[in-house]
Amino acid sequence: MSELIAAIATPAAASAIGILRLSGPGAIAAADRVFRAGNGRPLAQAPDRKLVYGSLLDREGRVIDQVLATVSRAPRSYTGEETAELQCHGAPLVLSLGLEALCAAGARPAQAGEFTRRAFLNGRLDLPQAEAAADLLEAETPQALRTAAGQLTGALSRRVEEVYSGLVDLLAHFHAVLDYPDEDIDPFRAREIAGALGEARQGLEALLATWRRGKFLTRGVPCAIVGRPNAGKSSLLNALVGYERAIVTPIPGTTRDTVEERCLLGGVLLRLIDTAGLRDTGDPVERLGVERSRAALEGAGLILVLWDGSAPPAPEDAALLEEALALAPTVLVHTKADLPPAPVPALSLDSMPPEVSLSARTGAGLEALGEAVAALFPQGKGGEDGAVLTNARQAQAAQGALEALQEAQRGLEAGVTPDAVLTDVEAALERLGELTGRTVREDVVERIFSRFCVGK
Repeated sequence: MSELIAAIATPAAASAIGILRLSGPGAIAAADRVFRAGNGRPLAQAPDRKLVYGSLLDREGRVIDQVLATVSRAPRSYTGEETAELQCHGAPLVLSLGLEALCAAGARPAQAGEFTRRAFLNGRLDLPQAEAAADLLEAETPQALRTAAGQLTGALSRRVEEVYSGLVDLLAHFHAVLDYPDEDIDPFRAREIAGALGEARQGLEALLATWRRGKFLTRGVPCAIVGRPNAGKSSLLNALVGYERAIVTPIPGTTRDTVEERCLLGGVLLRLIDTAGLRDTGDPVERLGVERSRAALEGAGLILVLWDGSAPPAPEDAALLEEALALAPTVLVHTKADLPPAPVPALSLDSMPPEVSLSARTGAGLEALGEAVAALFPQGKGGEDGAVLTNARQAQAAQGALEALQEAQRGLEAGVTPDAVLTDVEAALERLGELTGRTVREDVVERIFSRFCVGK
């Protein structure tokens, strides 16, 4: 991290404002070589985080824009290093020439995510905060945005730290008793170990319980739209996404493959999967589509079971509904509400899902469907924002820590010595360190920051 890096930190398209960013040793001096302040003073004399008006120069020293410059000195900057930023007009040519000038002044082009990676390596951010920076850029719903913002301020890290700190106290007490037997230190009792392990385990179990919600917040809920042929599945997908995404015809079996699209319904981000009609068929192509539909059904986080509301339900409809209820939260959707309704027989199910009648053609009932989905996936309270697991890496680390604590508890119950029990506690701390970034491997760091754009 001894090199000076520079990048365009805004999208490569014409815009009102574009930003050139520098970080590393000599950042302010390099910025001074391409910036001429209107007050005649060099940026080296400028206070931190105060805008200075002046001109941006190309590598030949010619003025190419009127800009604002700001500097932040180490360690009180985003990266923890000396940094400088130039706010230009968002003309791609201005930004390109400005970046060329900065490279001529001693910087090299930054790699993807290198600014945030330096912030992590310099201790300005931990790993969940760094991941949250990427999630913030990719957020598609207000709740996902608030969750990422909460993580960026350390909400998840603080929750993990509570568990980590309790386990460190347990280890510290054991070693204090072992290393200083003549000191007046409370003895190390099995009951106290059990209490500390139980408290840490409860904390991790509660944290892991947030994974399903956090995953759906950031990636969306996989939502399978299923039903018999001509139940209106493709029509519903088109109505939800707002354009003709799937082919719709009166011919049964038109959809031969799964069709995927994203939409926001009831404030919930859905990854819609329009499936082939579920039926026995001799057509080998349609049969492959039905097999993929089955796979989508089994992997769904939400299932919309469609019944043609203009025709009496068949035994296969009830069987599909029962199957869906056993797999995931389900909504029973009676389609074609703009046609005369057919009688629906009473169903003998242990519990009935929410039911909605709608017309994909007129849009009637779509709002009610959104309300049903919102009720199945409540957004949670504002105070919870950010204190959730939002990716598989975090969940795997937390699960590993929980399993180590469970092993410690089993050892304690079996009567093994405290030092053997605490070996598992140390393993739990190692996994929690992977979650926060204390002990994470270099290849994991590489993968995380590969998500980022250049300039972030």
